[in-house]
Amino acid sequence: MLVLFETAAGYAIFKVLNEKKLQEVDSLWKEFETPEKANKIVKLKHFEKFQDTTEALAASTALVEGKLSKNLKKILKKIVAKDAHEQLAVADAKLGGVIKDKLNLSCIHSPMVTELMRGIRSQIEGLITGLPSREMAAMCLGLAHSLSRYKLKFSPDKVDTMIVQAISLLDDLDKELNNYIMRCREWYGWHFPELGKIITDNLTYCKCVRKVGDRRNFASSDVSDILPEEIEEDVKAAAEISMGTEVSEEDINNIIHLCDQVIEISEYRTQLYDYLKNRMMAIAPNLTVMVGELVGARLIAHAGSLLNLAKHPASTVQILGAEKALFRALKTKRDTPKFGLIYHASLVGQTTAKNKGKISRMLAAKTALTIRYDALGEDTSAEMGAENRLKVETRLRHLEERGIRRISGTGKALARADKYQNKSEIKVYDPSGDSTLPAVSKKRKIQEVEEQEAEVAVKAKKFKAEMKEETNVEEDEPVKKKKKKKEKKKQAEEEEELTEEVPTSSTVENTEKKKKKKKKVKDEDED
Repeated sequence: MLVLFETAAGYAIFKVLNEKKLQEVDSLWKEFETPEKANKIVKLKHFEKFQDTTEALAASTALVEGKLSKNLKKILKKIVAKDAHEQLAVADAKLGGVIKDKLNLSCIHSPMVTELMRGIRSQIEGLITGLPSREMAAMCLGLAHSLSRYKLKFSPDKVDTMIVQAISLLDDLDKELNNYIMRCREWYGWHFPELGKIITDNLTYCKCVRKVGDRRNFASSDVSDILPEEIEEDVKAAAEISMGTEVSEEDINNIIHLCDQVIEISEYRTQLYDYLKNRMMAIAPNLTVMVGELVGARLIAHAGSLLNLAKHPASTVQILGAEKALFRALKTKRDTPKFGLIYHASLVGQTTAKNKGKISRMLAAKTALTIRYDALGEDTSAEMGAENRLKVETRLRHLEERGIRRISGTGKALARADKYQNKSEIKVYDPSGDSTLPAVSKKRKIQEVEEQEAEVAVKAKKFKAEMKEETNVEEDEPVKKKKKKKEKKKQAEEEEELTEEVPTSSTVENTEKKKKKKKKVKDEDED
């Protein structure tokens, strides 16, 4: 009987010397207590060493998947085919079936074989000669690391911890740069305050200060490589009439040294940004296409790793970074936030304020899919991210154009299109929109209309009366004279009646007052 034994260093084929002792499975371990006893049971027939770790990894992965590798096939053809009448003991039954199909060799897998393999493994250093124990341990460790990487689909190039560190450093550099530039502008502003208003860009400001130094040197120095001609002329003109104080050379040297620091940090920041961009495209290409490298890196840093981020649902990805606002809203029973770090994505930024919530929700759903594809998928292309981004952009376009289609209540029935009918509408200009006066209530409007109608009717009556009088002037002149006399008599009689009524009313009032006084006197007497 032959035994196929796999090690981290290579393939070993042993020949069993005493097959009778293999029948006693329970006491078989006693035969492998020492290397001398083990050599009496099995003997090394052939050992094929692996050339490097990649070959060992390929062989071990083939064995794990139950496949027959090329090297193993060659060894079995050379060595085992000579003793084709003997059986081959194999640790894996699936591998034994493959060997039997392809090479027509009889293979055995039983509890006895597993105990034999365990005994060989315990005394492997004594059974395989010419292989130092230190080398064997190193090969075992290297193969274990490579195999674990393969099993977890993990590549040393895809290390998301580098992204976490890079984005954190980028944020720190931005803060430091901001502080340094503010200090530089304030410091040099005492000497040349006009320069800060003329040059708005921070990096060009620092380069200009470093090159020139004292403001009196602007007239003689050439700054055309830093500034355009128009700005250069403005700077030179402002330097001649500047209101700044005089400073010493030592002060200028310190300011120049600060400018050097600002320029170096700015250059390193651009280099770090390029590094982060390349890293993101290598590790999470689909996520980078969807939300950009900075937002994607911040999401990974906030979650801790790409795998942790892949475990989050889309609703969590949407509000990741707005935890304080979320818990504050839950505590105060107000509206929860609609977006967190994803708000800084370009797709959310270019929408109107009304549609930001809808787009951030859809973008978070598609982003969650791309994160899982990047973290757990084998493909490294960015096609999926591009497709999902296109879907979000089309949705955004529909929302902006108000082209949302409404589907019936169940959502399963198709939306029915009504028959098209051309309706011509004639719109009349409404002058009420031109009025700046406040709106009047209906009751007040009705009263005003009634008053206007009454005034119109009165005017019409007056007009008709005047027209009649003009026509009958010539005919009724003598009649009018008689009427006038009668009217004068009537007026005189009415005035006499009024004069008689006035004293009578006053006498009545006097009598009433006297009666009241008498009543009061009687009441007082009775008391």
